[in-house]
Amino acid sequence: MTNLLLDLDTSMINWARAQFALTAIYHWLFVPLTLGLAVIMGIMETCYYRTGKEFWKDTAKFWQRLFGVNFAMGIATGIILEFEFGTNWSNYSWLVGDVFGAPLAIEGIVAFFMESTFVAVMFFGWNKVSKGFHLASTWLTGLGATISAWWILVANSWMQYPVGQEFNPDTVRNEMTSFADVALSPVAIDKFVHTAISTWVVGAVFCVGVCCWYLLKRRHVEFAKASMKIGAIVGLTASLLAAISGDHSAYTVGQTQPMKLAAMEALYNGGTDQSLTVISAVNPFKQPDYENEEEAPFRIAVPYALSFLATHDLHGFVPGVNDIINGYTKDDGTVEMSLKEKIERGQKAIIALQQFREAKKKGDSAAMDAARSVMAENMKYFGYGYVKESEQIVPYIPVCFYAFRVMVGGGCLFILLFALILFFLYKKDITKPKWLHWLALACIPIAYIVSESGWLVAEFGRQPWTIQDMLPTWVGVSDLQTESVMITFFLFLILFTTMLAVEISILCKQIKKGPEGEK
Repeated sequence: MTNLLLDLDTSMINWARAQFALTAIYHWLFVPLTLGLAVIMGIMETCYYRTGKEFWKDTAKFWQRLFGVNFAMGIATGIILEFEFGTNWSNYSWLVGDVFGAPLAIEGIVAFFMESTFVAVMFFGWNKVSKGFHLASTWLTGLGATISAWWILVANSWMQYPVGQEFNPDTVRNEMTSFADVALSPVAIDKFVHTAISTWVVGAVFCVGVCCWYLLKRRHVEFAKASMKIGAIVGLTASLLAAISGDHSAYTVGQTQPMKLAAMEALYNGGTDQSLTVISAVNPFKQPDYENEEEAPFRIAVPYALSFLATHDLHGFVPGVNDIINGYTKDDGTVEMSLKEKIERGQKAIIALQQFREAKKKGDSAAMDAARSVMAENMKYFGYGYVKESEQIVPYIPVCFYAFRVMVGGGCLFILLFALILFFLYKKDITKPKWLHWLALACIPIAYIVSESGWLVAEFGRQPWTIQDMLPTWVGVSDLQTESVMITFFLFLILFTTMLAVEISILCKQIKKGPEGEK
């Protein structure tokens, strides 16, 4: 682990990153609708269970059909995504597989088996099992998918905030010391809550949009009204909860990943009483000259809001990019060392590991103990030992900045949409405002853009780290030929695009067909 392929072709590293990003982006096109529709169809079947009306049974079966198409596509891309850890990121897998593999194994053994078992009952158990057992199977299918997301997000959150582990120089691996710390870290909890709630928003937008299409076509009007009511209530509730959970997530990011927050805000020089940028003219096509710029031009901001968001104190100190590079003093008086100091500490850890391994070969226990002591003192900064320039630790600011605003702006749009839908459902005639129907339809693709933007913020903001402060991307990759990664990239691009086109085609056909029993 001390001489980790630092002479690798940078183009190979970029292609490996691009391939993983491609797979993750396509996978996330399927996951939100799966988790969101799970709630929608569960509520609708609950209505059938309580009322006994065939109308609700037909309604639940319609949304379950759409769920099933999306569910199958999500599984296919998710399996490929997990295999890429071993193929393209073998150094990463070697170093942290003992920790990272645990939540993924639980996801596969428990959650996946749970959802795959009950999904069969949900689809094929109508009139074969009792209404109560079928209802339970529907909810357990959704619960299994949500638990699956929980363990995947635990693994991802550990990459953002590596806790509950300790480096073992004998095996040159990070080994888990506390499963509870890994599974219940504040980052994992915040990420899961915010992500799960956001998927309910996507499912609700999809539901409302489909219903508005029926209203535009003057088909299945009663079905559309009933489904829209459930979708809008779920959507408005989830949108408001997403705003609350997003606020707490931002606070956690400010405490654990200040560089990500600085990139999200295009904050170059921090301080107290920081305002939150609503919008400014950050150049989207190049990394800003953060060393010489006070702030992005044409900035509109909310006074004190960033300090409150990041510290829960209107006057709290928020570090900017330059502060993180040069070092700064936190509100509690502790000093965060500069990048130069972290690099020096990281290099000490790397050298100490080399010395430990050499001493181990010679059987020199005293030298081993001395090297182990140096590692224990400096291992927190191990990843910085591979950093050469300050530019390497700054995420691409334009993507983080604009993706964050797309996410927040889209969330505000959805709150407005669901509020309008409910207003017309309860106070007016929902069949009349064609502009609202078209707005709801337009919000379906916007919901996916907003959802993907959230992941762009999370993953771009962590760069250049595969594991925050522990392992840079250029150290975690496999030793592969650039051409082989390029070929598989384009093969996956063709495969995933075909799968997406097939899914959209099937969904459209099912939507045109409409619910059974409804004319």
